Amino acid sequence: MKFVCAPMATLSHEAFRILIENFGGCDEYFTEMINAPSLLNRGPFEKFYLLNGPAPEKIVWQLTGSETKPLAEAACIVCEKGGIGVDLNMGCSAPQIYKTGAGISWMLKPLEETKKTVRAVKDSLNLMEQKMNRHFRLSVKCRLGDENFTEAGFLSFTDMLVENGVELITLHPRTIKEKYRGLPRYEFVHKISQRYKDVAQVYLNGCIKDFESESYALQKCPGADGVMIARAAAEKPWIFRQIQKNHEHSAEEISVDRMKTALDFIDYVEKFQPKEFHKTRIQRFFSYYCKQFEFGHYFQTGMTNYKSNDESRKTVIDYFSRQPHEQFLTI
Repeated sequence: MKFVCAPMATLSHEAFRILIENFGGCDEYFTEMINAPSLLNRGPFEKFYLLNGPAPEKIVWQLTGSETKPLAEAACIVCEKGGIGVDLNMGCSAPQIYKTGAGISWMLKPLEETKKTVRAVKDSLNLMEQKMNRHFRLSVKCRLGDENFTEAGFLSFTDMLVENGVELITLHPRTIKEKYRGLPRYEFVHKISQRYKDVAQVYLNGCIKDFESESYALQKCPGADGVMIARAAAEKPWIFRQIQKNHEHSAEEISVDRMKTALDFIDYVEKFQPKEFHKTRIQRFFSYYCKQFEFGHYFQTGMTNYKSNDESRKTVIDYFSRQPHEQFLTI
């Protein structure tokens, strides 16, 4: 069983990965969505999306785009940086993504059109394998489809992926409109894990926030090869170690300094993100991190409205000076 950090816009960057690695890390880190046309145009910020620390061997490059050629070309660029392979985002349901023809739109397009794109990216990875004398995995992250999806239609889509070289499917088993509402339909993860048991891996994604929710999900789909965790990793960057500790029935006590963790993140953002990104990255992280605290809304408000990075640090220190019993956590 692999534990995987999900691709999250403005979150799954190097600063965030370092924070998780400080607690023992996970098996794979999917990057935040990398827009293929922007990468090809070599914009001023694209180099920051290509940072692969602190564990380059665990990186999975997630690409997004609405056309075949840029995705295939971008695949070659990211493979130059190493990593496990390339993931195609075919599941993002954010309107600003799918309305451009990217994200989950690939599940709604004619099957032959999506097949052409998958095949083109696979061909690019094959070329990079020859060039670099190593394997690059092709994966796809998807949902169930639109509100009118059928099981037969969904399986036709996943069959097409596997037949054209996709070695891993990460399924968030909700539809485009369900977004994060209701319990994921984990039975579909189980169906495809059994269907492709000998030819492709399947990771489950959705509503994994602790050991109990992970155990419940795995009861529903015991054939899953991995568990992908998203927002809960921002709320508790130690979650992977915590779940692993439960799996191992370890009596080891792990002490977390939650003030230091917060301050470390701000430091890492300053070091590994451009100045123009500092505020959005810090705000996004703390919108989740603050949820665990008694006065989380108050804490989050301060971390949303701060005027400078130093002021954000002061907000962190002030919170724990008022709530000293919340600074240390034993797991």
